[in-house]
Formats: sequence, C-alpha cells, structure tokens
Amino acid sequence: MRAVTTPDILASRISRHRALRPWLAALALTVWVTIPAGLVLAQGRSAPYLLVETGQRFDLLDLAVRAIGDGKGTIRVAPGTYRDCAVQLGAEVAIIAEVPGQVIFDGGICEDKATYVSRGRSTSFSGIIFQNERVADGNGAGIRLERGNLTVTQSWFRDAEQGILTAPDLAGNVVVDKSTFTRLGRCDRGLSCAHSIYVGDYGSLTVRRSRFEEGRGGHYVKTRATKVEITDNSFDDSKGRTTNYMIDMSIGGTGVIARNWMVQGQDKENWSAFIAVGAEGPWKSADGLVIEDNDARFAPGVSRTSAFVADWTGHRLAIGENRIGAGLRKFEKR
Repeated sequence: MRAVTTPDILASRISRHRALRPWLAALALTVWVTIPAGLVLAQGRSAPYLLVETGQRFDLLDLAVRAIGDGKGTIRVAPGTYRDCAVQLGAEVAIIAEVPGQVIFDGGICEDKATYVSRGRSTSFSGIIFQNERVADGNGAGIRLERGNLTVTQSWFRDAEQGILTAPDLAGNVVVDKSTFTRLGRCDRGLSCAHSIYVGDYGSLTVRRSRFEEGRGGHYVKTRATKVEITDNSFDDSKGRTTNYMIDMSIGGTGVIARNWMVQGQDKENWSAFIAVGAEGPWKSADGLVIEDNDARFAPGVSRTSAFVADWTGHRLAIGENRIGAGLRKFEKR
C-alpha cells in the first residue's frame, strides 16, 4: 500500500528543508574554500595542467611549476591553446604534451622575456608548440634559459623573435632533438639581432635531427658553448628573409658539425659564409672542431659566391669531406 502524504506532513517537510538552507550554504562555502588555489574550478572539465606525481590539476602553468617547489616533477598538458607563461626558480621540471603537437603556447610572456623562463636545475619539454613571442627589446622567446640543463624534443618554435635563448652557465648543457624552428629571428629597429637558437656561454649544445626554415633575420644557430654537436639537421634558407649564417660559433668552440643539409636562399643580410667560427674573437679553442659529411649549396636561381666555412680563430679545424655546390669555397680564413 502506498503511503499517503497529508497536507500537514508536507508542510512539516517543507519547514525542515527551509531550516536546513543556511547550514547547506555554509557547508558549500567550506568545501569551496578548502580547494587549493588553481585546482579544478571549472564546471564540467578538468584543469589542463596535471602534476603527474600527485594527481593535482591546475588552471595555470605557473601554479603547476610552483607546486613542484624545489623537487622534481612532471607536468602533463591537455590539448589546447594557452596564453599563460611560467617562471621556474628551482627544481627539475618536465613538461610534456598529452598529445604531441596539440599543445600550443601562444604569445604568453613572463618577466618581459619568454613564455617559459627557467632558473632551475633542469627543464625538459616534449611535444610542445611555442609561437608569437615578442617583447620590447626584441628578444621574445619560447624558452629563456638562465641556469641549468635544458632538453627539448619533438617541439616546434614558430613566428617569434627567438625560439630558445640562454644566459651563461658553463656547468649547463642544452639538447635539442627532433624539433622545428620556423620564421624566427630579426635584425631590425636598431636592436641586437635575435636568432632561431641563441645559446650563450654554456658547457655544451647538442642539436640533432631538427629542421630550421624561413628565418626572419639573424642566424639559425648562434652559440658560445664550449662544445657542440650539431648533426643530422636541415637548414632550409630558401624562403629566408635578411638572414645570416646557418651556424655561428661566435667565439670558437670544439665538437662536431656533421651530416647536415644546408641551402642558402637569395634574401640575405650576410651571405659570406654558411658556418662561421670565431667571428667575435677566438675566446675558446676551436682546435679539432670536426666539420664533415655535410651537404651545402645555394637554392635554385641564386647566383653568388660564398664560403662554406669561414674561420677567424686561426686554430686547427678538422674539415673533412663535404658535398658543396657551385659557387661555394670549402674554407676561408678571415
């Protein structure tokens, strides 16, 4: 038999529900304020930055980085386009795309420097796209590395003033692998030039299996590192504008430049060399720098002469066999 609700019983239930309303509101407020700032706040979706080690989610990259403190952590980023930025003050941080190529950092700038500014022990990125970074001094970068090690894999830097820019750290190492640098660099407004990659006075720079294309000024790779490994890359300058060297080892350095494919285009600010060693002075030894098994030529329709390697150091470079096209001189001492 179904219970019958009389008018008196119904009125009693309504009265009790009304009495509970202030208590329920207070409970809801207590639950809200105990959620850590930056965690899941949006209805129906999770915040995009997952700190893998703890399971916490954050709406801002900077909050996720800060949550790692001075420890070690991995941040997994959901697909999307983001306009925020972050500063890493310590720690060892890895930032990885949940779906490689579907995480885009678009123009966010911290400290008037870059989308990501690192002063940590180590930082790594995998599967990330950085684009549209610009700042007042013309050095807007996807990544600004000021201390520590950096590893970048399967990432894309495009349509900005610089891709990667570093300060000096002789104890640090930079590794770039399987990444692309498109429409980067500038040499305008009376400011110092920007470049696709500019590594300062670092311990070492490794660039492998990466592509550089359509530069907009400056060099494709400029480095002051003590040791380099620049291997198995393509430098396609055929659509470049007002560009300079493919590789500029500006104060010398040792290591190996091998198995790279290089094409110099028509629109150059400086077409005098493909690879320059010590153009700003021989501050570091270039003795034994190996340059071999590279393929270098001019783009179709370009008619000029240039040096494949130009050296200002006077040191004993180890230039082996390279395949160079018409109009290129193997070596030139400056």
